[in-house]
Amino acid sequence: NSFISGLNHELYRCLFLKSLSWKQIRLVLKEETDALGMITSCQKSRVQSDDAHGSKRRRRSRSLSQTEKSLFSCKVCGKSFSQSSHLNNHMRSHASKKLHPCEVCGKFLNDKGSLTVHMRTHTGEKPFTCSTCGKSFGARSSFIAHVRTHTGEKPFPCPSCEKSFIVKSHLITHMRIHTGEKPFQCLTCGKRFGAKSNLNTHMRTHTGEKPFACVSCGKCFSVRSHLITHLRTHTGEKPYSCPYCGRSFSLRSHLNVHMSTHTGEKPFPCVACGKSFRVRSSLTIHMRTHTDEKLHICDVCCKGFTQSSRLASHMRIHTGERPFPCPTCGKSFSAKTYLNTHMRTHTDEKPQKAALTVQVRILLCFKVPG
Repeated sequence: NSFISGLNHELYRCLFLKSLSWKQIRLVLKEETDALGMITSCQKSRVQSDDAHGSKRRRRSRSLSQTEKSLFSCKVCGKSFSQSSHLNNHMRSHASKKLHPCEVCGKFLNDKGSLTVHMRTHTGEKPFTCSTCGKSFGARSSFIAHVRTHTGEKPFPCPSCEKSFIVKSHLITHMRIHTGEKPFQCLTCGKRFGAKSNLNTHMRTHTGEKPFACVSCGKCFSVRSHLITHLRTHTGEKPYSCPYCGRSFSLRSHLNVHMSTHTGEKPFPCVACGKSFRVRSSLTIHMRTHTDEKLHICDVCCKGFTQSSRLASHMRIHTGERPFPCPTCGKSFSAKTYLNTHMRTHTDEKPQKAALTVQVRILLCFKVPG
């Protein structure tokens, strides 16, 4: 209850601050910092005057849950602290600075340079252009990071796993994988994240917000990267090329999967039988053969399937749909594997044993008893 009331207090406080000018907000921050300093000072005095009580309180402080610790957060930049004294010291860094408000959206920036860069998100100005690919950027730091994608430079190595990164912020976020630190918490469901961007994306699952719209078809997305990927279905762009065979892909993840066909790497082993897979999704589907989990059920005959694609193929038995026509003779088939087998009758190529085995298994599945 104290946690919920604390959240309600912060909500009203945010609404109150929103109604003030930036000068008034600076004054409020300074007053809060001074007040927090007095509280911290009093706490220190009580600890010094009563060692027994102090050690008891320290033990209680150490037992604070992650949820309680997250309440010591800066209202200006969102940074969280485990102790009020640490927050007090941090708040002085804001109170001593002249905050620069954005006249468009009201966001506060720590310096004039940051405000200038931020304003470009509203004006669309992108003064930094890559001489290699022509892509433009509004911030110099983003431009430098982009140039490294061409040069391959990754000057920020991880001391734990030898992985390297283009920018320092990516290294900091990555390090939380090793430390387990998740400083960003969803106030709706309590889920925690290692990166603020992941929290922002997660919050859209609660709000339903999809701020990234496709200019070609109007489809909206909750994540910018999903929009960028979708746009390639319109442009046909495939920026990721295989260094072995030259085949191109629209997604880096698809290239990584394809690369394993050359390297033979199968990094996802089954803990039950030891079989390994090139992609995690294949392992997930395979695991259902051990658990007998069949999530996809036919509405007509109630037969269960481990994959939605297999259910879709099965449904064509009921609907009679045959969406795979032969380009040579026009004959249609309900499954692509059947079409591939049929195509060999035109080329005189002998059907592969595996393809025939699949056909036999399907026929046996639907053989009428008696």
